[in-house]
Amino acid sequence: MRFIDEYRNKILIDTLLKNIRAISRKKIRLMEICGGHTYVIKRYGIDNLLPHNIRLISGPGCPVCVTGISFINNAVKLSENKNVIIATYGDLMRVPGTKKSLANARSEGANVQIVYSTLQAIELAEKYRDREIVFLGIGFETTAPATAAAIIKAQEKKLKNFTVYSAHKIMPPAMIALIDQGIAIDGFIAPGHVSTIGGAKMYNQIFKKYKVPIVISGFEPVDILQSIYMLVKQIEENNSEIEIQYKRAVTFDGNLKAQEYIYKVFEPSDDYWRGLGIIEKSGLSIYKDYFDFDATKKFNIVNENNVENVACRCGEVLKGLIYPYECPLFQKICNPENPIGACMVSSEGACQAYYLYGN
Repeated sequence: MRFIDEYRNKILIDTLLKNIRAISRKKIRLMEICGGHTYVIKRYGIDNLLPHNIRLISGPGCPVCVTGISFINNAVKLSENKNVIIATYGDLMRVPGTKKSLANARSEGANVQIVYSTLQAIELAEKYRDREIVFLGIGFETTAPATAAAIIKAQEKKLKNFTVYSAHKIMPPAMIALIDQGIAIDGFIAPGHVSTIGGAKMYNQIFKKYKVPIVISGFEPVDILQSIYMLVKQIEENNSEIEIQYKRAVTFDGNLKAQEYIYKVFEPSDDYWRGLGIIEKSGLSIYKDYFDFDATKKFNIVNENNVENVACRCGEVLKGLIYPYECPLFQKICNPENPIGACMVSSEGACQAYYLYGN
């Protein structure tokens, strides 16, 4: 309880808010990249505590949300193969495809199993030697090392019935794409968990190109308010730096062992992000030495056009162009029980956070 009390301490929160109000003069737009940050901001009403000249906007930090509809369609198609068992994290189950979700496919008889780790997927491959186990690899730098470790383990165990269908992505190219596409961003609240792997150095490319202030934040209210204060201070002083607020978990270099795993198994490739389109070198494709464990090769998967539901404005939410409540489907038709778009499915989705905790 001491840890929680420290980072939700009312005196600290009031002090940080007072300090922010004391120095804040300019109109600024800060983007929180991580869906976990959006959830905390809405849950604790942090956006409503700030001066009116500071606007917080959500970014493409929810891996389920940015994954293209083509990936879902292909996963559903794979699941309908009677010789295939799909292993997936639970938050992918209800993401709508063009015709159905993985949850719909399972209700119709497809063998789709929720796992809580990549090792559980490996265990499925060992248990069902006569079936093809396809693990749906999703997430950013945080989850990619575990997928890489599973592929290495499968190679060591000579599991010929285990493959990964990768939708893994890396964050910095998307941050660059946002600014390239003209999104007005005065500073980034950078994701804490992603940065524990990549380190502060992962943002060097975007910083060198745009000199935009970046602060890597933790996930408690005090963390986020302190990160906002650090960003406001930089902007008001016409300064620009990469700073680490989340020092209890993030270093400059990051987790070198995890990085080693990622780039042993994966290589950067162009990838599709909902709302942003194809971003160069933003995805992680399985390296040629591990093609035997690449589902796209084994099942000849071809990505189709990512044609989204035209009424759903999830893509604009992910770019910070609109708030979730500005989508005409929000609450009226689209809700967590009946998600029309991916942003309402995941607990890291901005639409779900706004639905649960208000506008």
